[in-house]
Amino acid sequence: MVVGDTLLDRDVDGDVRRVTPDAPALVLDETSTADRPGGAGLAALLAARAGLDVTLVTALAADTGGQRLASLLTAAGVHLHAVTLPGATPEKVRLRARGQVLLRLDRGGYQPIPPGDPGDVGELLAAADAVLVSDYGRGLTGRPGLRAALAGTGTPIVWDPHPRGSAPVPGARLATPNEAEARTFSDDAGGGTRIAAATRAGHELRRRWRAGAVAVTTGAAGAVLCHAGPTPLVVPAPQVAEGDTCGAGDRFAAAAAAALADGALPSEAVQAAVAAASAYVARPPQRPAECPAERHPLADVRARGGTVVATGGCFDLLHAGHIATLEAARALGDCLVVCINSDASVTGLKGPGRPVVPADDRARLLRALACVDDVIVFDEPTPEATLAWLRPDIWVKGGDSADGGPAALPEAELVQQWGGQTVILPYLEGRSTTKLIGGRT
Repeated sequence: MVVGDTLLDRDVDGDVRRVTPDAPALVLDETSTADRPGGAGLAALLAARAGLDVTLVTALAADTGGQRLASLLTAAGVHLHAVTLPGATPEKVRLRARGQVLLRLDRGGYQPIPPGDPGDVGELLAAADAVLVSDYGRGLTGRPGLRAALAGTGTPIVWDPHPRGSAPVPGARLATPNEAEARTFSDDAGGGTRIAAATRAGHELRRRWRAGAVAVTTGAAGAVLCHAGPTPLVVPAPQVAEGDTCGAGDRFAAAAAAALADGALPSEAVQAAVAAASAYVARPPQRPAECPAERHPLADVRARGGTVVATGGCFDLLHAGHIATLEAARALGDCLVVCINSDASVTGLKGPGRPVVPADDRARLLRALACVDDVIVFDEPTPEATLAWLRPDIWVKGGDSADGGPAALPEAELVQQWGGQTVILPYLEGRSTTKLIGGRT
């Protein structure tokens, strides 16, 4: 169950090629617009996409924005329990060029929701395995009846606070402020290391809010968990994530609530949440249709006239032969994208017992290599659909294709359609995943 304020987030993407003649302002030529729920709505959407059965208790305006939010949420499988929000739907509009935010426009202001109660939520609470309160400061979480119902339940509560919102109800299992929010809430003057400051604020808020634990999120550095005892648990991010951070806090809170619903300890829930938020920020396009090419970082390489190189394979049990081929492939251009078979695809190609290493781990290992710029996971036996979207300038195949003739290069004809070139690089002699699995070098 997710409780809180829902906004409409809109991303307007385009290209900037000129400055307006009457002012020193950039001109954005719009190419696409995408809407999604924001605030508590985004947290509910992300939880639903993770396969959870989600009910959202929120307030929606009776306008086209509110109708759009209801449509997006119900289409994602979220069950809505909504009261009427007076006035217009609050909107957060981001104007972006090549993935970079140029300007954010907020509409609808921060008029608080009038006093009242969102109907009977007792049955919803009784059916919930965990509750995430996603407070965006508009007044819903301050309603006395709702707070009394939340405080009286034995269900684990994760409270994601907002500077304009209400304090967590006493007994919340976990509160998740970010560093700036924690300093504001705790009146901490700062000083010392980043971890020391987060620890002071976290312990003060835990005492003040009477919460089971407080996890102060620290962006790409992970989180600092303050619970019983003076020594904090520092949970580093499993990978350095470079990407769009919008929604990362919601992903963190939703993952923590899901872990608590499964019976995890707060320390285990925070570890799962850090991993989920980091993966969310660094998320690669999983399917071509879900990520238009103009939004991919490779657009920057192409804008500079650079050469995009791609290669593919299972990359199960990464070995020195793989590294040699990847380094050689990266040297052919200005960026390297590695297309890897999904777990189901590997099983279909290699048979039962493969892959040895799951796709998420294979992708993480590859991204850690200095020669790899991005990783894309595809489900088909061969990556034609991904290549048709990616359209690399050079497609690299491994050395075992060198003597197989045209049949061993099924993608070559496709790559030629946009003027790309297919090349073969030799493998490092004597290295193979099959031999490693068989106990041979």
